[in-house]
Amino acid sequence: MTYDVLRNSSGVVSGESDLWCTYAAVRTLTWLGRIGDLPTPGTVGGFLASRQNSDGGYAWSAGMTSDAWATYYCTQAMADLPEGSRGTVGKPSSAWVWSAAHEDGGFAMMPGQASDVWATYYAVRTLVEICDERPPEALFDWLAALQAKDGGLAWSPAHAKDGASDVRACYYAITAWSTATGGQGPLPWDRERLTNWLKDRQGAAGGFTFQEGDGTDCLWATFRATSALRRLDEAPRDPERCVAWIRGRLRPGGSFTRWPGYPVPDVWAAFCGVGALRELGAGLEDLADRVVEAVLSFRTGQGGFTYRTPGLASDVLTTSAHLLAGHFSDTGERDALRWMESCVLPNEQGVMYMPGRGSEVRCTLWALSAGAFRDDDTARAGIADWLAGSIQNPDGGFGYWEGRASDMVSTSAAAEILHWTGGSSAASLRGIAEYVAACETAPGQYANVPGGRPTLRAALQALRALHRTVGADGARVGDALARHRVRGGGYANEGNRVPDLLSSYEAAVAADTFGLEWDAGHLTTFLDSVRTADGGFAWTPLMATSGGPLADCLGRRLELRLSPGQHGLPPLALS
Repeated sequence: MTYDVLRNSSGVVSGESDLWCTYAAVRTLTWLGRIGDLPTPGTVGGFLASRQNSDGGYAWSAGMTSDAWATYYCTQAMADLPEGSRGTVGKPSSAWVWSAAHEDGGFAMMPGQASDVWATYYAVRTLVEICDERPPEALFDWLAALQAKDGGLAWSPAHAKDGASDVRACYYAITAWSTATGGQGPLPWDRERLTNWLKDRQGAAGGFTFQEGDGTDCLWATFRATSALRRLDEAPRDPERCVAWIRGRLRPGGSFTRWPGYPVPDVWAAFCGVGALRELGAGLEDLADRVVEAVLSFRTGQGGFTYRTPGLASDVLTTSAHLLAGHFSDTGERDALRWMESCVLPNEQGVMYMPGRGSEVRCTLWALSAGAFRDDDTARAGIADWLAGSIQNPDGGFGYWEGRASDMVSTSAAAEILHWTGGSSAASLRGIAEYVAACETAPGQYANVPGGRPTLRAALQALRALHRTVGADGARVGDALARHRVRGGGYANEGNRVPDLLSSYEAAVAADTFGLEWDAGHLTTFLDSVRTADGGFAWTPLMATSGGPLADCLGRRLELRLSPGQHGLPPLALS
């Protein structure tokens, strides 16, 4: 695959700051000793603080559910900011982290989910480094169970039984142990087997890959591998070649890129390049100015950062939304689809939210729904193999990306993708059905995760996933819609009082999927209540302004469904 199309983006720019990008930018500036170069740091602090919820945790975007990842990124980045520009961090965040502790000794990304090493790493670092508290003693037994037969570490104890080791999992687990113990005391793994597995990921050119069998060295993998080894007082087998490979990722006069052949310097590459060189004890003085200049150029008007120069920082969800809403000319549509089809990592087959970060299940569904890879059977087969062969969890479900614990949104999205791509092996479909069954709270009622609170969207996603796998009773869909139907128009995710656009969209999708009749007038009344003065759509009737490109897309697709042409609704999912 060539990535030249990403050099000058033909996708759609949202203009919004991104939490991961903001964290990476702040950490990079801190490591270089240049956080003082950050103009108006208080606006960055304000952006980060706006992500805190009333439960004390932080969310990826304002109004979303708190999770361990966002809570660590927000609190750590705020701690890095200069005095006077930081938000308040303390016991409320600590209490939220403890609410995500799992009985098995690990931590979940959000309360109720299964534990995984991503979440455990973020939770332990937040507790120890931000809140000055100690994680539970049961953590160490949980970490010990991550070692797989090949000597590496896996995403969870269940993954370890299948031998699915990954450099990222090694880094997260080793850092969680090191953070909790100060690097002292017994190592919970066989040191020789673990260090050998990590060192074996270094390629002949000097960089590292995430997993055995990966064909392209990656700066992210190199950073995580060198960090993991340093915490074990180890080093790559060829550190000099590793340093040379990292420096080889620098663009002439500019910052770092992620892998050979990728042309765009971005914030994650700067984060990984600076981080890896620090771990290797290599000098940074000669490149600091150019990296700082690049990182500061990624600042948005919202106060945070995006992944590259804001005017070119397209993302797959916004681009898909514009395609699905019919906002492109024929030429623009072809260019946008080609751009999205390039948003694939060299060692993965799914589509990324933004170029240079890991493949995500929901983004892949949106991209396919918008027309990506429509005529590329090889790519579609690769996506099916990626889902069923690489990222399906031992419990049968899917998480947002590889190694994340399962949730209903991602599992339902994966079921739709497998249906579209024809990659529906009996084992993968059976696994999906088993995970869905674990989320059933009462006949026909489902939660996003096992033991969670039942909602309309989780029920509809579950029943659609069963429809794509082992079959489902359409009467259950009708019952769910009746429970959450709002008399004045639309559907509510919980109860039947406040309708929202996402639930109403999924209600229409489910009704069509199961061949159920629905009241066009009822839906029209709801759409009228969320249509905004500028022709967009709000997420709920309580909001006066557009919810942005994704909300506008869902509203437009519902309008098309109600039109004389009765255009079909793609099975889009967000939460």
